[in-house]
Amino acid sequence: MADTLQLIIITPEREFFRGEATFVEFTTTDGDVGIFPKHVPTTVVLDPGVLRIHQGKEAREAALHSGFAEILPDKITILAEAVEWPEEIDKNRAEEARIRAERKLEAHAGDGNKAELALKRSVLRIRMAEKKGK
Repeated sequence: MADTLQLIIITPEREFFRGEATFVEFTTTDGDVGIFPKHVPTTVVLDPGVLRIHQGKEAREAALHSGFAEILPDKITILAEAVEWPEEIDKNRAEEARIRAERKLEAHAGDGNKAELALKRSVLRIRMAEKKGK
């Protein structure tokens, strides 16, 4: 197999993933990134987005919600608020969360940043839940 790196993804509730990957993609506060083995060491802040774990020709996707990633030449460690496989997402619950967040933004009620983040998360969950049926 081609060069690989160790990928470890941890949330407060569980160890979400531990294994080898040939390429990993996720969203940071500076935009989307793709990490190959032998990447320069760095640390990034994660934004809600799609996580893609490539293992050779296969790729799995998950919804990744905020956190941090430590990137080393042979290892990526992600500490995330939450990560969900598409089959773990309740689309109806995500739709309800989207509606609540949109209402808060429209009413300018409370913390706009929290409402915007809640909206991003709910839209991501909906998008990922829709992939379950494909």
